[in-house]
Amino acid sequence: MSEAVAIDSVSLYPMEREVHRVQANRSELVERITRAVREDGRTAPLKGLYLHRESSPKGLVHGVSSTALCVIAQGSKEVFLGDDRYQYDPMYYLLATAELPIVSHILEASPERPYLSLSIRLDPILVGSVMVEAGHISSRSPVNARAINVSPLEAGLLDAVVRLVRLLDTPTEAPFLIPLITREIIYRLLKGDQDDRLCHIVLHESHTHRIARAIQQLRKEFDQPLRVEDIAQELGMSVSSFHHHFKAVTALSPLQFQKQIRLQEARRLMLGEGLDATSAGFRVGYNDASHFNREYKKLFGLPPLRDVERLREAAGANANEAPS
Repeated sequence: MSEAVAIDSVSLYPMEREVHRVQANRSELVERITRAVREDGRTAPLKGLYLHRESSPKGLVHGVSSTALCVIAQGSKEVFLGDDRYQYDPMYYLLATAELPIVSHILEASPERPYLSLSIRLDPILVGSVMVEAGHISSRSPVNARAINVSPLEAGLLDAVVRLVRLLDTPTEAPFLIPLITREIIYRLLKGDQDDRLCHIVLHESHTHRIARAIQQLRKEFDQPLRVEDIAQELGMSVSSFHHHFKAVTALSPLQFQKQIRLQEARRLMLGEGLDATSAGFRVGYNDASHFNREYKKLFGLPPLRDVERLREAAGANANEAPS
């Protein structure tokens, strides 16, 4: 009996060491992001690395996703893509593989325990290179996959992320080591349960690759009339097939996608360039001001003028609260 107990105790040591290593990495990530971002907001201290800090929960924020790995060091967040909802915290990571109109919401944050996160841009060309060099073959049949999903953050991936953030302390070494560590991160993602999602962005024969081309075209020509038939023909797809696969990846129809991109750009024009609602609506492709106002209120909850006033007041209040 005593011998069996001794063997069991010894067998626990590797597990305990792994748990300790994960806890130490999480604590280090919090400490390093706290030092790097001392005030609320976003920063990009290294090429391809973005850090974010918030000291209070935030309401719904409209934005556009990028091809990136997103990790939370402290706090929690939820992201909405169409009708789909993704919530994550330090135990999970979010992977986005396309530029999509999303809505995000920081759930947990306080001055004592601010929300701290990072995102790492993933170049599709680099992803393809790692996939080829690793001899990676997807274990599942090719299927359409949402361009966003959440998965548990395993120890090896967390360790690589922490080593990347450590380069903040050695900026002269960063240009040489960032590509190496990023390749490791991509490799670990390919070995995880989101491998197909990452693979689809570089598989030229997959429907997802065609949809990625359509997304790029719609983002570039968002102010032009939407001609679904022409886009489908350019991609070598039927209209029904294009609609089906587009929604499978983006959770939105092409029209909904274009509408959200247009309205987000109109909001930016009013806030950043001081355009009035009619001019902003016309700039993004709306010829009918009343139609623009209705669509804007439906997405953002307020008419354009009131929404912009609210955002400016909130920005002014945050500036007044910022430490000197």
